[in-house]
Amino acid sequence: MDVEAHEPRPPPSALTRLNKYVAKTRVGKHFKLAERNSTFTTELRAGTATFLTMAYILAVNASILSDSGATCSVSDCIPLCSDSTQSLQNCTGSVIQPDSTCKFDPVNPGYSTCIEKVRKDLIVATVASSLIGCLIMGTFANLPLALAPGMGTNAYFAYTVVGFHGSGNVSYKSALAAVFIEGLIFLFISAIGLRAKLAKLIPKPVRISSSAGIGLFLAFIGLQNNEGIGLIGYSSSTLVTIGACPASSRASLAPVITAANGTVILIQGATVSGDIMCLRDRMESATFWLGVVGFVIIAYCLVKNVKGAMIYGIIFVTAVSWFRNTKVTAFPNTDAGDSAYEYFKKVVDIHTIESTAGALSFKDIGKGYFWEALITFLYVDILDTTGTLYSMARFAGFTDDNGSFEGQYFAFMSDASSIVVGSLLGTSPVTAFIESSTGIREGGRTGLTALTVAGYFFLAFFFTPLLASIPAWAVGPPLILVGVLMMKSVVEIEWEDMRQAIPAFVTLILMPLTYSIAYGLIGGIGTFIVLHVGDWGLELLVKLGIVKGGGGGGVINGAHDHQTREEDAKVAEIGV
Repeated sequence: MDVEAHEPRPPPSALTRLNKYVAKTRVGKHFKLAERNSTFTTELRAGTATFLTMAYILAVNASILSDSGATCSVSDCIPLCSDSTQSLQNCTGSVIQPDSTCKFDPVNPGYSTCIEKVRKDLIVATVASSLIGCLIMGTFANLPLALAPGMGTNAYFAYTVVGFHGSGNVSYKSALAAVFIEGLIFLFISAIGLRAKLAKLIPKPVRISSSAGIGLFLAFIGLQNNEGIGLIGYSSSTLVTIGACPASSRASLAPVITAANGTVILIQGATVSGDIMCLRDRMESATFWLGVVGFVIIAYCLVKNVKGAMIYGIIFVTAVSWFRNTKVTAFPNTDAGDSAYEYFKKVVDIHTIESTAGALSFKDIGKGYFWEALITFLYVDILDTTGTLYSMARFAGFTDDNGSFEGQYFAFMSDASSIVVGSLLGTSPVTAFIESSTGIREGGRTGLTALTVAGYFFLAFFFTPLLASIPAWAVGPPLILVGVLMMKSVVEIEWEDMRQAIPAFVTLILMPLTYSIAYGLIGGIGTFIVLHVGDWGLELLVKLGIVKGGGGGGVINGAHDHQTREEDAKVAEIGV
């Protein structure tokens, strides 16, 4: 007899009992926990991982959008004294009334104060739009995808459309109106099902490689200074090179022109970069090496298949970085560091939006610049957000042979609706976040992952000081390792067929190097069309009877696409 068969099994743990109970409830059945081979606690863990990797958007998005000046104007500038005194009451010189130059260096104190208030408004706007987007995605689409204002489109909004401190062709309020109208058009396209049809026009090699391209894009972000560990820096000769130098050894860059008399002038409306260039002390950044420790922690946990790998690395690096007076502190002894630390010590801070909500203005609707911005936002959203959704669904294993996935209609409606809501709150277009892949890697398979992220965004209303203090070098390691995980789709590319391989490679390489998912898709699709247009033209001529087909039913000179060659081979095989 099998003695082991009669040995009593240990009682199930509390978590196991909880998971079984939730799976049988209406909630578990609605989200299809059992059907998708997931559990309640797995979804919570996945949502936590996703939120921690995208929490940087709270501070980063607000900082980028506030660079546009937002609702601040010359009227917020205050009169200054021509001498060194700060108070007009003690002024011994003349009083200088503010003009349009008060928004630029040296920035007027009144304008700076307005910018700081707006930045807090934009943090709350980011939280609210992300929360609403995640709620819609999780509840109706039942997908583990989180939404937030997208990186890239926020930079285009702030630095190209509105311009640094309002130096562009479209005002902040008019730019919000452009996003609002674009969101309505996008919502209409999604509602009638046209967006799904447009997405399916993306060629298969481009669709497959886009997932890996986004992985490379994520890894590239994670390797940089502002949003990662700082290993990659700027080079004036090779564009990128090894970096990882301390903040004190970095320099900012600005585009300049040299006048005929040799005077060097900053280009009007141009922006100064972050500290992206290492002058010396490469590979000596303490925060870089702390990020490497976080990378090793996450990598080791992935190798050992430890659940919650991403979370452990982020929490460890963040906790170490919260101590002051160390070389890895997130709060250096500078004015900015002191201000960040004072905000961090609040822990709880409830801020209401004062100026950005409902700030839309349609006064520029008749201008060409307005429609240029609107059309750009629209095509970037169609390509970028749709490509991200398909790539994330593919990464999660939801897509079928046709590239479709369950819940795609409501997924499309979710991010389109979020764009409209975001514009009403004062932020740039909202999109499905590629950091959702972190939660998918942790096992997220249902909308409960998105709802968990929504729950954290709700808490962010109260704990913004803590979440805004997660340093970039804590977020970088998981982004790099998610890039590793997303590279697996390249094995499905038919590398022997150059008409498949070349568009796939162009898509792969352009996404990180142009810093845009949309440009990668455009490059891949364009290359695919160029390589196939001759074959399509010949086939059309054959069908019209203008050109006769060659032997065996193929197009003359053997110029026919991969699918036609496969069909010819099958015909030859059965002896027809």
